[in-house]
Amino acid sequence: MVRKAFRWLAWSFLGALAASVLLLLLFRFVNPPTSAFIIGYWLDHPDQDIRQEWVPYEQISPWMPLAVVASEDQRFPEQWGVDFSAIHSALEEYIQGEGLRGASTITQQTAKNLFLWNGRSFVRKALEAGLAVTLEVLWPKERILEVYLNIAEFGPGIYGVEAASRVFFGIPANQLSRTEAAMLAAVLPNPKVFRADQPSAYVWERVNWISRQMGQLGLGYLKNL
Repeated sequence: MVRKAFRWLAWSFLGALAASVLLLLLFRFVNPPTSAFIIGYWLDHPDQDIRQEWVPYEQISPWMPLAVVASEDQRFPEQWGVDFSAIHSALEEYIQGEGLRGASTITQQTAKNLFLWNGRSFVRKALEAGLAVTLEVLWPKERILEVYLNIAEFGPGIYGVEAASRVFFGIPANQLSRTEAAMLAAVLPNPKVFRADQPSAYVWERVNWISRQMGQLGLGYLKNL
């Protein structure tokens, strides 16, 4: 009986793993119709509109991917989905009694937004890391950035850079300036509190820092992904 139960669990796990890999491989070529975070927002706010409009990577201002990389994951071009040094530092801080912080790469955030839920449990972080490594194997870096920029939350009910650009600045994503891209990237850590169109003093500090980092990296930093 125990052996049968173990065998059933093993086959169920392998089946779920195979289905996940096939779905990720499909999304390399087909744009995801929605995301776990968008569905979660809709369930929590069924009477509120959700703004999202998918745009190809080529139709996004080159300042925008540079802004999110400068802000959140400057090792994005070279790492394989998980920044183990950042995770080690976060675990040390947790052991010392501090809160469990994210230490997430852009690839991890893409996996989380697309398939998982918000929160800071070890189970979710483990799933996030596994999905991130799989994404790095199956998707090119440019595709990871494209999906991330199209599903990231920039404000309540505002998902993706195209919707955010039109709501906050009245322009399409391909017309974003360096400062506007930095303003959008600055709110990503907490888009329900920070506003790109009404930036607080703290958000302006982040905008200035991100803009300086973008200048140091340069537009050519992401050319050879």
